[in-house]
Amino acid sequence: MKNLNVLVVDDEPGICSGVKRILKNFTVSYPFMDEDRGFQVYESFTGEEALDFIKQSPPDIVLLDNKLPGIQGTEVLDYINKNNRDIIVMIITSYASLELAVKATDQGAYDFIPKPFTPQELKSAMENVTKNIFLRSMTKRLNKEGKEVRFQFLSVLSHELKSPLNAVEGYLRMMQERQAGEQLSDYQQVVERSLQRIKGMRTLIMDLLDLTKIQSDEKDKQYEQVNLADIARSAIESVNPYAIQKELDIRFHEPDQPVSLYSDPNDMEIVMNNLVSNAVKYNYEGGRVDIHLEGTREGARIRVSDTGIGMNQEETARLFKEFVRIKNEKTKNITGSGLGLSIVKQVIDLYGGDIQVKSEPEKGSTFTVFLPTKEEYNAETTSS
Repeated sequence: MKNLNVLVVDDEPGICSGVKRILKNFTVSYPFMDEDRGFQVYESFTGEEALDFIKQSPPDIVLLDNKLPGIQGTEVLDYINKNNRDIIVMIITSYASLELAVKATDQGAYDFIPKPFTPQELKSAMENVTKNIFLRSMTKRLNKEGKEVRFQFLSVLSHELKSPLNAVEGYLRMMQERQAGEQLSDYQQVVERSLQRIKGMRTLIMDLLDLTKIQSDEKDKQYEQVNLADIARSAIESVNPYAIQKELDIRFHEPDQPVSLYSDPNDMEIVMNNLVSNAVKYNYEGGRVDIHLEGTREGARIRVSDTGIGMNQEETARLFKEFVRIKNEKTKNITGSGLGLSIVKQVIDLYGGDIQVKSEPEKGSTFTVFLPTKEEYNAETTSS
């Protein structure tokens, strides 16, 4: 958990101690944040003390009273605006001074909290401030990582989402206007098509999240001994409903000895989930999927085979590039983002591993992955 530093500037000791008490064990969590945020609270009773603190150790957030002994809160706000624009200022004010607080927001304060405030009112305000701080940091990262990459990412995302969104909107308008009839059964095909489009959008979003995860810093990885058989069983369970629909026979060949790898479990799930789901997705009805695991002194080997539509050599050569989907008569009705296997390849590259594919049209494909132990990979990269 990461702490945000909060400076409370108020000449009423009760306000300072109250904020400390409310925020002591309070944390903010959003699904899109990398980790929870807590709060470390400091206090100043005058504007002069606040300026000294800000000059020495700029906080993330300042809760600033309007009326202070000595210099006023507006002067502290003015200093922050000119010198520490990364600090977010929240004005604390009495109801009698709300007009001044509103004016302060026009001068650069983020928001204001009328006092006396309840614990929930303060917590709600801090949640909003925390979200703002996180979004600011994300904007800075995007600016540093290059406009070209950001433009390409957003272009692809908007292009891939625009078409299914338009389709779903069209289907909903058909239902709204009762174009096919008055009964729900009249729209069964429309509903199924909408659900298929939504499934495709969800797949794209989840793949983009996976892509973000694997491109994060090494320090964000959580390494442990991962049992690959557990990962394989979980992947099979997740695709089993679809496999049953297609009457597929999924066979997991349990290894004689446990096969484990010192790795990040999320990385292993990305690899296994993509390989197994593709073997099901691109298979024929009544087909078969075989999953093998093998442990060696050097690492672990994963082999996933299917009896599906297969690929020719030209298609196989393009398989691991981003946003590339193999398009032909057999795949035109199969949804996908074109990211899955490129993500798998990037994960495997992070571990110094290797992925090979053998495929033949109408006969199926076999993907073989080798992942060295992390210690061996580190030794090789250090000596090279």
